[in-house]
Amino acid sequence: MNNFTFYSPTEFVFGRSTENQVGDLCVKHGAKRVMIVYGGGSVVRSGLLDRVKAALTSVGIEFVEMGGVQPNPIDTKVREGLKLAKDFAPDFLLAVGGGSVIDTTKAMAVGYYYDGDFWDLYEMVNCKKKATASKALPLGVVLTIPAAGSEGSGNSVITNTTTHVKVGIRYPMILRPKFAVMNPELTMTLPEWQTASGVSDMMAHILERYLSNTPDVQIGDRLAEGMLMAIMECAEKVITNPQDYEARANIMWSATVAHNDTCSIGRVEDWNSHAMEHEISAEYDVTHGAGLAVIFPAFLQYAAKHNPGKVAQLAHRVLGIADSGDASADAMAGALALKKWFSEKLHMPVTFAQLGIENPNLELLNTRLHNLKGEVLHGYMDLDAAATMEIYKQAL
Repeated sequence: MNNFTFYSPTEFVFGRSTENQVGDLCVKHGAKRVMIVYGGGSVVRSGLLDRVKAALTSVGIEFVEMGGVQPNPIDTKVREGLKLAKDFAPDFLLAVGGGSVIDTTKAMAVGYYYDGDFWDLYEMVNCKKKATASKALPLGVVLTIPAAGSEGSGNSVITNTTTHVKVGIRYPMILRPKFAVMNPELTMTLPEWQTASGVSDMMAHILERYLSNTPDVQIGDRLAEGMLMAIMECAEKVITNPQDYEARANIMWSATVAHNDTCSIGRVEDWNSHAMEHEISAEYDVTHGAGLAVIFPAFLQYAAKHNPGKVAQLAHRVLGIADSGDASADAMAGALALKKWFSEKLHMPVTFAQLGIENPNLELLNTRLHNLKGEVLHGYMDLDAAATMEIYKQAL
């Protein structure tokens, strides 16, 4: 196990009707002027936004709001929010929604104190960030979609609408939310597609950490394996019965733990499947979790031939593959078992065509990937352009 520093100060308030505590939580964390950020009309139609505003009003907090954040959050919306924030001068940001809303809010939080264009903090120049941040506005979250885990992480991913570059930042010390309100009841009206995409996303977050060559990380491995098994069990229940509160609750908490770095401790992570999917969703604006359901099995199939050890372990411990003594064969069987589960149990796409992309421009995706990430992507495997192209082709 490697040396590590782990800092996770978010206060999680979990359970039925917890959104009514938002006002008190904002006061507890020093808020007096709050900017609310949300997405589409669901938080309005459900009455959630009104309940949040009532909770703020009840404790004397002034607020302004910005809606319209879209899936695969974009730079132009962040700039719109920053302009409004500069005019209103909030001392706290409140994200009401899922990962896209939270990531947009984080971009605003870190961009608020930056003198230049916030995109400088995201943009890569010679495989390094153009600028760095040391300060951010504090923020809180009312979570409506369990998927990205952004309610417990210091990460944010934004797409540049001009260049079609989709990249992230990672500031665990300043961007982890001060609190996250998590009511599983709010997820019961999600369409099956959104629920399933969220499950794919959180499983990918776990697997990106699990696929590591760091030795002697048994605690992280077992945490990851247990969560994957629990998620798969509960996901099948929710697909069958969307009103299953306990299954919803387990999925909601799993999404948080999958991405708050608990499984990352003491190990080198991978994240190359995410990098490959980011190129797909940046270019074709597909749902991130659905894109991961396409890319991850293809990545595991490649790994079965080139570094099968951890994939075989996953196959044996999680995916029901008996140990044949042939790690490569077992890893391949595991990759195919996961692909089958995504397709048959989650009803997720597992090929580009099923994702709605009949003729993907793989050369464009692959070239932009390596222009952004470098000649070789390092991680569980070192992947040059030929390797990543093979994975993209496997996803056809």
